[in-house]
Amino acid sequence: MTAWLDALEGLARTRAKAGLTRELRPRAAGEQIVDLAGNDYLGLAVHPAVVAASASALSAYGLGATGSRLVRGSTATHTGLEASLASWLGADQALVFSSGYLANLGAVRALTGPDTVIISDAYNHASLIDGCKLSGAQTVVAPHASPAAVASLLDSFPGRPAVVVTESVFSVDGDLAPLAELHAVTSARGALLLVDDAHALGVLGASGAGGVFAAGLAGASDVVVTATLSKSLGAAGGVIAGPGQLVRHLVDTGRTFIYDTAPPPAVIAGAQAALEIARVADDRRLLLRSRAALIVARLAAAGFDVRLPAGAVLSVTAPGPEAAVAWAADCWDRRVAVGCFRPPSTPDGSSRLRLTLNAGVSDEDFARALDVIVECAP
Repeated sequence: MTAWLDALEGLARTRAKAGLTRELRPRAAGEQIVDLAGNDYLGLAVHPAVVAASASALSAYGLGATGSRLVRGSTATHTGLEASLASWLGADQALVFSSGYLANLGAVRALTGPDTVIISDAYNHASLIDGCKLSGAQTVVAPHASPAAVASLLDSFPGRPAVVVTESVFSVDGDLAPLAELHAVTSARGALLLVDDAHALGVLGASGAGGVFAAGLAGASDVVVTATLSKSLGAAGGVIAGPGQLVRHLVDTGRTFIYDTAPPPAVIAGAQAALEIARVADDRRLLLRSRAALIVARLAAAGFDVRLPAGAVLSVTAPGPEAAVAWAADCWDRRVAVGCFRPPSTPDGSSRLRLTLNAGVSDEDFARALDVIVECAP
């Protein structure tokens, strides 16, 4: 074995000792399991109208997009979805990417230059963190969800262009950023606010338009929104929404847009159908809220310290990474899928069981899943 493979084996052993080994678990079609781990919050991934729209586009366009958006990858399906997303989010324009990860990388890079200071929330998603690193801009990490800390940091860089980067609903604990307060801070200091709305889109706001819309910031010229199509819309892809000048800049210069193959038209068509359903899915959003209250009450009664989530993500602290893995595995053995979050996925170094709500799960299965989670607790 060569030296570099020996080094990788050593790193693997170190991760195993720390309880940080990860394992792929292939999902079979039609698998009989209660899903409280995926991000299909509104249960639209298997909705008949969504599947039918995707199948129709698959027949019309074929399997892939065949090229980047600027070569042969753009279709009327792509531009139609972008118009719908912009309308839904209350933005001037929107641009679709092949993943939310690439959208975040592209957004951070587009908004920064050599003199820019980025203020990044300590609990931000890895895609935002990587975007900050790859941008080359000076990045300062702010205490979690603290407008006062952000204001102080911005004041320490007078005269410098600045971007404040945050999620709306945070992906690990499910808490909501104080977006209105953050915007008051950024707007008073001439800074931009970049919000990853991935876990709020479809769940929060009027017509499910997201956390930025719910905070009254939709369409603001100093606010840029990113999101994924892979959560509430049950599809795949990402989006950046904001002023038309930004979208023009991204089309001309955005490396994660220009040099990436476009999302398949079949996936985009499915996302479009899901969006049309999501805009009027108040019944599904109400179900998510009622289930969030149920799960908090059930876990609190069992002695867990849990908070009512802002959206459809809820975390329960585990004693450690090994305990979190065992807890999730025991639930799986009883046909309940839950998320297991360990470092480096968790920003504070602790491990969690992450539960995600899904409107497509029946009431009976949801109640049984809660019983299983409590009974399998370490």
